[in-house]
Amino acid sequence: MGKRLPTCRWCRKASREKTAAAVFFFNSLMTRTSVLPRVFLLLAALVAWGAYAQDRIYRCGNEYTNIVTQAQEKSCTLITTGNANVVPAEKAMGAKIARPAARQDAPAQRAKDMESRTILEAELKKAQTQLTEIKQEYNGGDPEKLGTEIRNNQKYLDRKAELKARLDRTEADIASLRREIGRLPGGVASTP
Repeated sequence: MGKRLPTCRWCRKASREKTAAAVFFFNSLMTRTSVLPRVFLLLAALVAWGAYAQDRIYRCGNEYTNIVTQAQEKSCTLITTGNANVVPAEKAMGAKIARPAARQDAPAQRAKDMESRTILEAELKKAQTQLTEIKQEYNGGDPEKLGTEIRNNQKYLDRKAELKARLDRTEADIASLRREIGRLPGGVASTP
């Protein structure tokens, strides 16, 4: 049985006109030479397809999956808010997982720590002598002008800024070396 038509003559006429108007509108969209209506329909179809393409995503601890059987086995939770962007991790075949080095026995570890301390203290001593040389050249913010800088003040200002940057960098290096020595077991960093 089909759709029941309205009983009054005016209602039947209006119903036919609405149907005819819809058919005319659709046909006019498809037969026009303009590209705009076709582009609009294509975009609408793409948006609808994109919304349809979203799968359910499950969270299993720190892992995400869209495989339902896997999610049920691990009793994962369904993500309901927003879309999750997940990039699959690529694992190399036969690659070994890097593990942190195990702590060695006490005498070997002490020897390793002492070797680290001597290397760091040598670096600290070298940085401190470099700092005294830079401070001497910087002369408290007023370094001596070289021969070419007497006539060209900009060269002097550039060298002064470079010396200040070297001074700050060396002081930061010394502070980081002292922190590193302080982290090692068996003592505090030496100070001059």
